[in-house]
Amino acid sequence: MSVQPKLVRFKQNVLSKYNIYNSIFMTLPFDTITKTGVLLPLFHETCKKGFKNGDDPTTIVDTFFKKYQARRSSKSQINLLFRFIQYIERQVVLFDAIEDAAFPIINNMDGIGTLRSLKETAVSENKLEELQHYLEEFKVRIVLTAHPTQFYPGTVLGIITDLTEAIKKNDLDTIRILFAQLGKTPFFKHKKPTPYDEAVSLIWYLENVFYESFGKIYDYIQQNIFDNKVIKNEIINIGFWPGGDRDGNPFVTPETTLKVAQRLKQTILKNYYRDLRSLKRKLTFKGVEERINSLESKLYKSSINLHSKEAIELNVLISELLDIREIVINDHQSLYLQEVDSLINKVHLFGYHFATLDIRQDSRIHHTVFSNMVDTLIKSGSKIFPKGYNSLSEKEQIKILSSVKGDIDISLFKEDLVANTLETIKVVKTIQEKNGERGSNRYIISNNQTALNVMQLFAMLRLVAFKDCLTVDIVPLFETITDLENAPKVMEELYANSAYRTYLKQRGNKQTIMLGFSDGTKDGGYLMANWGIYKAKELLTKVSRKYNIVAIFFDGRGGPPARGGGKTHQFYASLGSTIEDKEVQLTIQGQTISSNFGTLDSSQYNLEQLISSGISNRIGNNKSEMSTDDKLVMNNLAEISHRAYKSFKNHAMFIPYLERMSTLKYYAKANIGSRPSKRSKSDKLIFSDLRAIPFVGSWSMLKQNVPGFFGVGTALKEYEDNNEFDKVEQLYNNSIFFKTLLENSMMSLTKSFFSLTQYMSEDEEFGDFWRIIYNEYLLTKRLLLKLTGYKELMENEPSGRASIEVRESIVLPLLTIQQYALKKIQELEKAKEVDKEQIQILKKIVTRSLFGNINASRNSA
Repeated sequence: MSVQPKLVRFKQNVLSKYNIYNSIFMTLPFDTITKTGVLLPLFHETCKKGFKNGDDPTTIVDTFFKKYQARRSSKSQINLLFRFIQYIERQVVLFDAIEDAAFPIINNMDGIGTLRSLKETAVSENKLEELQHYLEEFKVRIVLTAHPTQFYPGTVLGIITDLTEAIKKNDLDTIRILFAQLGKTPFFKHKKPTPYDEAVSLIWYLENVFYESFGKIYDYIQQNIFDNKVIKNEIINIGFWPGGDRDGNPFVTPETTLKVAQRLKQTILKNYYRDLRSLKRKLTFKGVEERINSLESKLYKSSINLHSKEAIELNVLISELLDIREIVINDHQSLYLQEVDSLINKVHLFGYHFATLDIRQDSRIHHTVFSNMVDTLIKSGSKIFPKGYNSLSEKEQIKILSSVKGDIDISLFKEDLVANTLETIKVVKTIQEKNGERGSNRYIISNNQTALNVMQLFAMLRLVAFKDCLTVDIVPLFETITDLENAPKVMEELYANSAYRTYLKQRGNKQTIMLGFSDGTKDGGYLMANWGIYKAKELLTKVSRKYNIVAIFFDGRGGPPARGGGKTHQFYASLGSTIEDKEVQLTIQGQTISSNFGTLDSSQYNLEQLISSGISNRIGNNKSEMSTDDKLVMNNLAEISHRAYKSFKNHAMFIPYLERMSTLKYYAKANIGSRPSKRSKSDKLIFSDLRAIPFVGSWSMLKQNVPGFFGVGTALKEYEDNNEFDKVEQLYNNSIFFKTLLENSMMSLTKSFFSLTQYMSEDEEFGDFWRIIYNEYLLTKRLLLKLTGYKELMENEPSGRASIEVRESIVLPLLTIQQYALKKIQELEKAKEVDKEQIQILKKIVTRSLFGNINASRNSA
């Protein structure tokens, strides 16, 4: 049977359905505003025509009211704009649900990059044993972070799930009811969530999606690649940051961390209990039924009360399941054996921890805590540290930290920051005792700059809880361009330290290194941030191999190329043998969780793509080694783009533009995350204080996706001006890495829409600055089309482009309303008599319009 092109499948199964269901949606009566459903399409058309004619958002909104709603009072006009916002938010939900429902139709679930394809390729090339060998040591870890850019409350996520199922079945009655429910369900959070609230929200995905998708993937690998043999390696696992990540979040306490770990354990026990109940209906055989009943009872009591005397230990659960398995094989002709194996596999994957709770803190906080701790201990008469320790050189301090021993009484420390940091270490030990070592065995040091940063944590962990048996992986995080350059030197100093080497030997001679989380692109621009990570990985691999250490690279924010909005699978498939690739680890956050892993289909597909990309790089024939010439060109492009971005970043208008012309300061009012929106408490906005999510998100709201393209055009133009463009073309044709970067940049350009803010070009203060951004956009677009030979951006991904176009079209009125409100606020603030009440209403419009815009973008931040 012939398969229609992906774009045709998208139009039939997504676009057509959206138009049909949207027409039903628009007839629902919402609140007190009648006719909203009729007026929104008229407003949408006014926006389209207005921007085409070069009108600004204020003119467009005024034209709409003058033409269609001239009799409305100004208060009634504002109310209608709020109703438009509510409608559009729900249209985005509808489109999300339709895309989710169509996912297995649009994407080939058995095609290139899936496990089935991988297995068939290995068999045809006589490489099945090689594939098995690799899967015995290869791992993929996705880490769900505590940085929500996802604005859907849990109630709305539940509706999306139900709506997706109803759309799959074309169940019109259920769809109508869910539309009505959606209309009545609030999207806005009136207060900031606590870190525990954030954890509970993400545990929903663990419980309802990852539990099943991880199990299916593991079952497939065991049954089809290993011929039902036991695999000692779990292959896929989950990291978890909510409740553990305290970097810049004063609201995460040791109590929060422990509470989240307990919730994770309780949730996985409930999932096991549900599976066991299902299994109980099938295993009605003699010698099995009684054991299943007993196990069910114990699991139920354990899930209800973790501290119950009758709670079942993990090793007992595994032993019971294995015994049941033997009885099924020996006495009952292996009836329902696959179902028994499936539950055993899930227990193997998730243990009693479900996900590994990572701890993260800034090196500067650690330094403050450590200095205070040492001073307090010395004053108390403790002999753990010599007097004058804090005035010693770094080298002398590291020497002491390498062999320091003793016991610390946490009650000595009166400062909350010190006490909480030390108490957190004790909590990690407690979690390991209750949930198993995998419950919490990684501590990430963000903003890591020196070997001393690592050794301070090394000493604290041993002194407070672990002594000589340190069962925690210390993970330095190198973020800025300078830190990435210094990373190999820092790691070599650690590897050369005998105490640290002994510790690494205990941890299997593996060192996890996290690269480029929040500040890479913000600090160095798109090309330099990604090339800086690539170079750092090569050098870190080299220095690690020199000391017989396996480097495990942990990529921040969905993999290096994602900051700016892109896919990651091609990136991992593009790495050559000069970069260690035994594991793929990456953070997933916000809308990327719901868009890439929000359903069983999308979760399974994207996880398989990640597994396949890592493996194909190892056993495939597509080694993507960069030649010396290509590396020179890549390095030069990165340097040129870095200079251009640095000049742009240092422009006098850079911070004022973000502060006054964008939605930057409104992120804190949106109540989507528990963390403060900037690092310091200063009223003045400083670049280094900017958090990546509001920073990237603000450019996205302006439809000027600077983090995904700025400097790329300037770099390409230098080669064009020097008549050396053929060198860039050669790099593009030779390097999947470079090609992937540029394709992701094209996605950022596709999501840009400068007509929205063209009015800023006339602004006396910011006009020149706006034109700098716009000119770089035009330059980048022109040269990327020239380099790729495309007639339009994302020509190679027509369905992806079509999806973006529909989403951008849905939120066009929302963006217009947001810019209208921002412009009005600026005008009112400059007026002689300031109308504070009107300004507050307009600010509320700006904040409310954030939700739909971010959700529609899916991977904007």
